[in-house]
Amino acid sequence: MFIISIDPIALSFATFTIRWYGIMMALAIAVLLVLTIKGTDKLGVPRDVFLSFFLWSVVGGLIGARLIHVIDHIINDWDYYSIHPGDIVGYIFGFAGLALYGAVIGAVLAIFVYAKIKKVPYSNLIGAFDCLAVAAPVAQAIGRLGCFINGCCYGIPSSLPWAVTYTNPNSACYLLGKSLHPTQVYFLVWNLIVFAIIWHLRGKLKPQGSLFLLYLSLYSAGDFAIRFLRDNEKVWLGLQQGQLISLTILVLASTWFFFSRHRAKQMERNQSG
Repeated sequence: MFIISIDPIALSFATFTIRWYGIMMALAIAVLLVLTIKGTDKLGVPRDVFLSFFLWSVVGGLIGARLIHVIDHIINDWDYYSIHPGDIVGYIFGFAGLALYGAVIGAVLAIFVYAKIKKVPYSNLIGAFDCLAVAAPVAQAIGRLGCFINGCCYGIPSSLPWAVTYTNPNSACYLLGKSLHPTQVYFLVWNLIVFAIIWHLRGKLKPQGSLFLLYLSLYSAGDFAIRFLRDNEKVWLGLQQGQLISLTILVLASTWFFFSRHRAKQMERNQSG
């Protein structure tokens, strides 16, 4: 068992605090930018186009991540918020957490909106998603390190040798003093595995967009499995809300991936014949 006593608050000035979680999120965005820029040449996307996409994806991702987190939080604590509706506004602007799938959905929608407004060629749009797919797993791994320090996204009680126990009162963990599955570390390791696979296949999959669909499929599969060890409320058929989202993305992305790959191979055979 490992004791996690680190203070999640990195710096504090009067009533203003900076948590390690926020620092890791900023680092994750910086790494995402650097790695994706390096991948633009490999995947044939103009850098100026990608930088515009990136800016919009960050803004859309943050809005989406916050929005989905707030909705999820309010639904789970509806007994409280139905009595204290005024506290909803305070929680919205408190910026207490982010939802990963909200970030993905928000970023994708923002890129589509920008592409529609600027009339960006379809090839550049899809190529940008492939670029993001290469770097996103690393950024997510860094984000999970922030979760681990912060104490959020923790797992269910465990007696395994690598279980962790949070003791710092500033931790976001509501189960202080109990041995828990380090699900943040499980996510981190899975993200690095996904990165290794995507990095190896970059520039090799056809048609465009296949890399992004593969990334979504792999990540959502791991997310679905690891969430069985998360301490979240079951909403339907014994599954958590996050699992229903990941399962939906897995089915849609994997089906689209295999269909587009099959169609691309058929077109190649027809052209060669």
